[in-house]
Amino acid sequence: MENNTNKPNKAGGLPSVQSTIKHLLRSNRTKENIKNLLRVNQSDGFDCPGCAWGDNKNGTFQFCENGAKAVAWESTDKRVDADFFAQYSVSQLMKQSDYWLEYQGRLAQPMRYNKKTDHYEPLSWHDAFEIIANKLNTLSHPDEAEFYTSGRASNEASYLYQLFGRIYGTNNFPDCSNMCHEASGIALTQSIGVGKGTVVLDDFDCADSIFVFGQNPGTNHPRMMNALRKAARSGCKIVTFNNLKEVALEKFASPQDPKELLAASATTISHCYFTPKLGGDMAAVRGMVKAVIEQHSASIDIDFIEQHTNGFDTYIESVKRTDWSKIEIQSGLSKRQIEQAAQVFALSKNVISCWAMGLTQHKHSVDTIREIVNLHLLTGNLGRKGAGLCPVRGHSNVQGNRTMGINEKPTAAFIERLEQYFTIELPKQSGHNVHAALKALYQKHIKVLICLGGNLAAAAPDSDFTFKAIKNAELNVQISTKLNRSHLLVSEDALILPCFGRTELDKQKSGIQKITVEDTFSMVHASTGKTTPVSEQCLSEVDIVAQIASYTLGNKAIGTSPYTWTELRDDYAKIRTLISQTIVGFTDFNKKIETPCGFHLTNSAALLTWNTNSQKAEFNCSDLPTSILSDNLSDALTYTDSTVFTLQSLRSHDQYNTTIYGMDDRYRGIKGERKVVFINPDDAKQLNLSDGDTVDIQSICNDGVKRVVNGFKVVFYEIPRGNLAAYYPETNPLVAIDSYGEQSFTPASKSIAVVLQKSATAIEVAT
Repeated sequence: MENNTNKPNKAGGLPSVQSTIKHLLRSNRTKENIKNLLRVNQSDGFDCPGCAWGDNKNGTFQFCENGAKAVAWESTDKRVDADFFAQYSVSQLMKQSDYWLEYQGRLAQPMRYNKKTDHYEPLSWHDAFEIIANKLNTLSHPDEAEFYTSGRASNEASYLYQLFGRIYGTNNFPDCSNMCHEASGIALTQSIGVGKGTVVLDDFDCADSIFVFGQNPGTNHPRMMNALRKAARSGCKIVTFNNLKEVALEKFASPQDPKELLAASATTISHCYFTPKLGGDMAAVRGMVKAVIEQHSASIDIDFIEQHTNGFDTYIESVKRTDWSKIEIQSGLSKRQIEQAAQVFALSKNVISCWAMGLTQHKHSVDTIREIVNLHLLTGNLGRKGAGLCPVRGHSNVQGNRTMGINEKPTAAFIERLEQYFTIELPKQSGHNVHAALKALYQKHIKVLICLGGNLAAAAPDSDFTFKAIKNAELNVQISTKLNRSHLLVSEDALILPCFGRTELDKQKSGIQKITVEDTFSMVHASTGKTTPVSEQCLSEVDIVAQIASYTLGNKAIGTSPYTWTELRDDYAKIRTLISQTIVGFTDFNKKIETPCGFHLTNSAALLTWNTNSQKAEFNCSDLPTSILSDNLSDALTYTDSTVFTLQSLRSHDQYNTTIYGMDDRYRGIKGERKVVFINPDDAKQLNLSDGDTVDIQSICNDGVKRVVNGFKVVFYEIPRGNLAAYYPETNPLVAIDSYGEQSFTPASKSIAVVLQKSATAIEVAT
């Protein structure tokens, strides 16, 4: 039995160029989008609406294949307008796939749901704002509203959004961070006093080794591959820990290198590639620490530890108590493999560790990330060029949203700065994250849901629960560029408010506007679209938020500031003036964004300043979990006699977050389908399954709810035994709403307890 033979032997190269061209042609705005690609991530252009990877200072081409897909997806000539909604009822649209919905084109005018006809119908912007304001102003309490935010929203829109929500009276700011990197922010804040990465892009040129944990950059952050390729070709040793063998982390051919583009050559990326069990990363890193102590004690930086850290002795005792047998069982790796990784780490002067959602969507994610920090503290790999910590964020401004105050648990210092500047009292109590918001919606404690971008319905876990929760909102307001599932979960009243895309020209009363974003390296840079907006009835996100605030609170000066809401809408520089007065690190904001490639927000931990209670970096000595399995997986073993697997959900190569650009996953050899499940061939043999069989997947949980998805094609793949992988949102129904990470409440989408059964249709065919 063999693994998927359709998987390519390298990533990138000519197929990436061909895919880019295909998507540009499908947009029917090929000439315009070629111009757009030349502006992507350029100092006088716009920031890519895709991932948050940082921009190089040099180079004509600053986009990747998936960035080109994002641009073509956004800048299309297809329109979703009144004629479209007259043709389709909401009930009819609900039967369509997520791919079909978003492929219909750009939303072109504001629409309101008519419960009697089950259709969306056009309305004026004035009426839309009146409806929202009237509903908000008649709630019993401001906490009956939820203000959700996608990581796509600009700094200016996010700042205005949180300011409006807080003046309105709530801290209910669930956002996409709650479902992805929340564990990173919590773990880093606890350990080093700041919830962001400590490195910048240039550090990758100075690293002796780069460790990549739980991340597939070839699909999710393709521009990162250029940094890894450059590092590998310079002699840097890249060590990968990833549950699946991903081709981009094995061999990568740069589409910008003529030799690798046209020939069979490619750059070997990973010096070592390890495939731990799902949830086994903490044990693997603990094993590396143990190996460093036992075999490479010279690499332990005693001076750094004594000067900059707290809790070292207690932590070391915890490591010594950890048995190698437990490390091997939990990690799924041998002692020899872990020692091999530890040797690379210990013998490298400068080490960067990167990670993504392969680490953050587990029950023990916070402990796992703190263990990576422990390894860096042990060897002093912080605060110097080429060394540090790098959580690789997803959406283009997900980090900036949090910096701007999109946070259900704002710090006292943040609220105090706002109160002092505006001379206004703001709510202090914690609001709702995504988990709490969905629970409150399900229980009908929430009346209004406003979503600034994103697709909450497709992003959140436990689809049946989530769909019912969102439908319970008495008013569902979606500020969007494309039609998606969240627009269709309606019962009483709903509004679709179409906004500009990142590629489009934003002209207000004061002239052409810039927005700003913050990338994964804390670089803040300006973005200016150039193309004509898709419709005269679309507004910018800033405009929409400002007018909702103006209609709801009155268009008057905001506290003791000199500006009204609409004055901020007319000139975004005035928003940046407010940011410079109230957000740390943004002094002279308007001047700083004139710098090519933007400016860097100072990272205290990178300067060896620790904003923790002890004023030191903290070793955290959590023991390895009793079991790497999530609670429902542990319970599952007592509920069924069937073989229980651990399933992770992931993206295909034709996908970014919940947006599906196409039905292929070229790097895993999948073409024209998405309902597939990747399985180790030996596991399949044990279940009498053949490559291509169709199975149903049922998750096992102790809450009595049956969660099952049907008709998934079995695909043999190089993955540890006992582990499975499949795409989301198709497998979101399997993730129980209460299966989440400790402290983070992030869905445990990488540790779903499931059993497989041949589909009835497959059995009938075989018979």
